[in-house]
Amino acid sequence: MSPEEVSALVNDVRDRVRERHARQTPELPDFELPELEPLGHARDLADGKVAAIGTVNPRRPGLVNDLIQAVKRTVARSLNWMVRDQVEFNRAVVAYMDRQIETQVEYNYNLLRVARGTAQLRADLVHRMDSIDGAIAEIRDSLAETREIQSDTLKHWTEWRPAFEEKLSKTEVYFLHAVREIEGELRKREETFRADWLELHKNYEGSLSAAADEIQKKLWADLEALKAEQERMIQTELRVLRRKASLAPAPAATSEPATAPAPVPAPAAGLDYARFEERFRGDEAFVAQNQQFYLPVFEGKSRVIDLGCGRGEMLQMLAERGADVLGVDLDAEALEACREKGLAVERADLYEFLSRQPDASCDGLFCAHVVEHLPALRLQELADLAFAKLRPGGVFALETPNPGCLAIFAGDFYLDPTHEKPVPAARLHFHLEEAGFVSIETKERHPAPEVFPSLKALAELESLRPFQERFFGGLDYAIIGRKPEAG
Repeated sequence: MSPEEVSALVNDVRDRVRERHARQTPELPDFELPELEPLGHARDLADGKVAAIGTVNPRRPGLVNDLIQAVKRTVARSLNWMVRDQVEFNRAVVAYMDRQIETQVEYNYNLLRVARGTAQLRADLVHRMDSIDGAIAEIRDSLAETREIQSDTLKHWTEWRPAFEEKLSKTEVYFLHAVREIEGELRKREETFRADWLELHKNYEGSLSAAADEIQKKLWADLEALKAEQERMIQTELRVLRRKASLAPAPAATSEPATAPAPVPAPAAGLDYARFEERFRGDEAFVAQNQQFYLPVFEGKSRVIDLGCGRGEMLQMLAERGADVLGVDLDAEALEACREKGLAVERADLYEFLSRQPDASCDGLFCAHVVEHLPALRLQELADLAFAKLRPGGVFALETPNPGCLAIFAGDFYLDPTHEKPVPAARLHFHLEEAGFVSIETKERHPAPEVFPSLKALAELESLRPFQERFFGGLDYAIIGRKPEAG
């Protein structure tokens, strides 16, 4: 430690010792601690006497002194056993006096702390008493103001009381009149409520009865609809059976066998294709509703041929609009259904049929869900034949499953055993273009999300919407080509 640090430490110790042994303090001028200095002197004197026990008084040096000193030391040693207890007692008394002095010092220190605390407490009490005196003075002032206000209030109350009592009396009268009016109004409303409730109860009973009658009528109507649907199915089955019976070979009239034309192969041997289409493609009303899309395409066309006419839905709609129509198909049952409707149809292979038709003999060709049944290598032949048989300005409209929509492969494409393979729109467009058709349009139909609702989740995500539009668009597509006008 540096000399300055040692000096500061010594001064601090000195200040603490002075504070501990001080008899007076500046903040307590009237307080004085007991004096301990005489007690300390007495203790030091006693300690000196204890230390001198057993010693020999010094004399002038010399032989006599040495002899006397030797005798005294001998006597002292010989009496040591006698004064030993006294010496121990004296030492214990001195130790007691040391302890008493220390205790008195600690007592003085604590007494000084108590005195200081008492002085501080007295100062706080004096300060609080001054504050209480100020508060009491304020309370007295407030009481004086309150008495003045009370006196003024009593004075004004005496002046206001007659008018107040008169107003109170009028208010009581008005209140009683109001109570009587409210009671009368409540009775009137109670009567009105009772009448309304009775009327509502009657109306409820009437509504309940009417609802029950309506439900009963709807039930009977549903039963009648089910009955009609059942009868329609029965009639459909009977009609199919009649068609099959009418198509059976008639017995020979003579003993000589007649020469019959070679049979046209059926679409699928052993398969009731009419019933198959009824179940998986849809009934006639459903198919006709879908094919209304093409009516504007053939608007104003005088002669239209339906290649693969099926049950004749498109033929019937065009015939109702005044067109001269002809249907071609290989399914005998479907053709019989067309004949029952009064439609002109022919059972033939469409390639053979088109080949023997005069060129430019029609102005409209329709071919829905047929090209997927044909050999892929003959599609160009179909396009060329269609172009040759159409008049200038004629229209060739086709519809087929869209292989660009992946949903058709999870749907009904492979359900039909007569399907060869799907035809991409670009390829069919190429065949029509090679044949000479112009203004070729391709339009997707029957959006996949409408048939498969789970695909709507793709369109809801902005990042997947292009994917949905590209790979899950229309389940079918329509392609329309036009033969150029005569130049």
